[in-house]
Amino acid sequence: MQNIVQGLHSREVLQQQVEGQSGFYAQAGKRLFDLMLALLIAPLVLPMIAILAVLARRDGGKAFFGHERVGQDGVAFRCWKIRSMVPDAQERLKKYLAENPEAAAEWERDHKLTHDPRITRFGNFIRKTSLDELPQLLNVLKGEMTFVGPRPIITDELAKYGTKVQHYLAQKPGITGLWQVSGRNDVSYDERVDMDVAYLERRSLMLDVSIIARTALAVVGKTGR
Repeated sequence: MQNIVQGLHSREVLQQQVEGQSGFYAQAGKRLFDLMLALLIAPLVLPMIAILAVLARRDGGKAFFGHERVGQDGVAFRCWKIRSMVPDAQERLKKYLAENPEAAAEWERDHKLTHDPRITRFGNFIRKTSLDELPQLLNVLKGEMTFVGPRPIITDELAKYGTKVQHYLAQKPGITGLWQVSGRNDVSYDERVDMDVAYLERRSLMLDVSIIARTALAVVGKTGR
């Protein structure tokens, strides 16, 4: 009963926070910014996506990978990427985790692996440069994602947000965000959740521009993962 009361209280507090963001950017400007930026970069990004898709198909697999993610208000959507893994990625992951207890523990804790056997050599390159994320421009245009926000998660990860899950559900997932520009490889999942909460409370045009600029620098430095 106590957990239910706490959950209701946190939802009420969050609702007050979201409603308190009465500025134009929070209500409509962010979507307008997304559309303007998407249309501005489309002539550059679309040819790059086409080239990467051809390269990704060299091993006989599909060029694109769409994985179901949890969006705003809990609505599921398909998040698109250039395929960076082997065609039998799921089977290879299950086998690898079954044979490596330490890797299984890392996967349970972070939902990522330091040494991921599923990633191809080409996939490793586009992940480090974040080029695999480019097809998410379509998700932005469709209104399923935004340029800056929490990274889209799978249903199993919702439990990791605990009492802060409503902070994730209150906003659209982003292509980039505070986590990506704050040393994501060295950030715990709890710290990542705190960053999602902080972003919701602070989101503004200047913050979004700052995060996008820092993301561009990270891509040039090939620090993604």
